Amino acid sequence: MPHPSTPFGEELRKRRLEAGLSLTDLSRLVHYSKAQLSKVERDIKAPSRDLARLCDAALGADGALIALSTPATVDSSTVSAPVRVEEENWMMQLSPDGPSSFGHVGRREVMNAGAAALMTWRSDGSGPASPAAGTGMLEASRLLFTHYRRLGQAVEPGLLLPVLIAQTHTLRELSGQSDSGTRRHLLALGSRYAEYVGWLVQETGDERGALWWTQRAVDLAAAGGDQALAGYALVRRALVTLYREDAEQTVALARRAQSGVLPSRIRGLAAQREAQGHALAGDVGACLRALDRARTLLARPNDGGDGPVIGSMHLPDSVGMVTGWCLVDLGRPREAGEELDRQLSRVGPDAVRTQVRYGVRRALAYASAGEIDHACALTEPLLDGVTAVRSVTVTIDLRRLARVLGRYLDHPPVRRLAPRLGTLTRPTTPLEESPS
Repeated sequence: MPHPSTPFGEELRKRRLEAGLSLTDLSRLVHYSKAQLSKVERDIKAPSRDLARLCDAALGADGALIALSTPATVDSSTVSAPVRVEEENWMMQLSPDGPSSFGHVGRREVMNAGAAALMTWRSDGSGPASPAAGTGMLEASRLLFTHYRRLGQAVEPGLLLPVLIAQTHTLRELSGQSDSGTRRHLLALGSRYAEYVGWLVQETGDERGALWWTQRAVDLAAAGGDQALAGYALVRRALVTLYREDAEQTVALARRAQSGVLPSRIRGLAAQREAQGHALAGDVGACLRALDRARTLLARPNDGGDGPVIGSMHLPDSVGMVTGWCLVDLGRPREAGEELDRQLSRVGPDAVRTQVRYGVRRALAYASAGEIDHACALTEPLLDGVTAVRSVTVTIDLRRLARVLGRYLDHPPVRRLAPRLGTLTRPTTPLEESPS
């Protein structure tokens, strides 16, 4: 590794010359202009993270160039530490012409609103629920959860969050009135609802809310006797640091979730997340080893209980898809595009959110490999889906794609896409303003 104070341009030039490459040769390999590379080598222009990844891979730098291009690490202490969960108040606001909102309000805001401004209803939980009520709610809620997850593939989070939050609360309340066996199942299912809420809240760009709901899921699961979900919470927290491009914290959190006492599925998902962290850092060997470990763990029979499957239910081969994802960050875009081609052909057409998430990354891979017209052809049919699911995490990759395509404005397909890409990638939340 170079000394931390070494300028990126100096190290790039040193490694290029050691490899026996001219600027023209490197330009052909990374699909950036010779003039731009020259400015970067002379430290006239700072490299983008994408350029650093491509140069790192082309010169076999094993993450050294990526490390020199990485800005100061974002403070991830609020992500790695459990979030304190207190009782909450939620308010739904409906407007006559359609828009609605559903969000947390503090106790002071509730008091300021005044009793006359709030319509409240509650169950006092004074008596036990009948066994039939608990069993009936459990069966219905399981069926609904499957339907909600499918619906979540095609609609924006704001349409689902109110009913999911209400359902989580109902399961928790009913658990307090049920016998011990039913109570355990109700709390376990409530924890899965809360975890899904956390994921959708992250899709809106609210990191703090996502972490709050993830911790609520852990607490509900623990109350029902399931300590394993705390391990999966680390995987979810590592997703937040992944989108912050904090490779070190992503790897650290994912490794903590690979304890041998946890179910193999949680450990497999954690190994996948670890691989993504290593890919951010440009560590090819560690990334591939983590992916191999993930495949072994996820191939084992499900030992996570009889509840809904933890993690995505829309990826026929999650390790293959994550492999394609990682290859983009490892600066190997052509291999990434080919792998994502194979994986996306297996995803059902109704899984719009999944198609959009990995489809945008596939388009990014081909654009980074210099196949601009093909990248545009892949991008255009995704844009309606991007609008429908309104995912902040997808927008982060879409913005990377827009930057790559922006270097090729002489291509008619790029000019056609540019106006709509500009609209869809406009920053609206702190999460969307991740480092490039």
